[in-house]
Amino acid sequence: MGSGPAIDDRDVLLVVDVQNDFCPGGALPVHDGDAVVPVVVRLAERFRHVVLTQDWHPSAHHSFASVHGKAPYDQVTLSYGPQILWPDHCVQETGGAAFHRDLSIPHAALVLRKGFRREIDSYSAFFENDRTTPTGLAGYLRERGFARVVVVGLAFDFCVRFSAEDARRLGFDVTVVEDGCRGIDVGGSVAATRRELAEQGVRLLDTW
Repeated sequence: MGSGPAIDDRDVLLVVDVQNDFCPGGALPVHDGDAVVPVVVRLAERFRHVVLTQDWHPSAHHSFASVHGKAPYDQVTLSYGPQILWPDHCVQETGGAAFHRDLSIPHAALVLRKGFRREIDSYSAFFENDRTTPTGLAGYLRERGFARVVVVGLAFDFCVRFSAEDARRLGFDVTVVEDGCRGIDVGGSVAATRRELAEQGVRLLDTW
């Protein structure tokens, strides 16, 4: 891991959804997803301020393919627009929803749970998928005086991407450390994510 830019008290590390169901053996495994864990832990040791997000779905969540009698990765239109359907995952109070056992970041100041409303999915750490219902994270970061958000986690082309885009749209300086991410890659979504983030002014680093 490189030395990377200097880190100060206006920087916060946002660790997105490093949970068992997104790692090999989980319900919605991201290829090589557990490889991010040591990278994220080492990076977190260099940040004074860390926020964790946790996908936290009730059973029969409307983003689950099983609810609609369809196959995972099919797409439907819900009240807020298009929704990719997923295998049942990160159900509240299950082992799959727990953080990876090696994700040791004891100084993390906030665990933000998202996706807990049955009728709407939540990729971003900042907004539900209707793009208007806030999670409250922006207010927390502003009140704490943070200016730069450094994003890592799972999956690069969904929850990391939406979180980074929203952070940038909300006026934060944003960096995504790709070595601390892995993608699902549905229909070329990893390449599309790199293009979109770069166009929106999000800095992409291979490592830090």
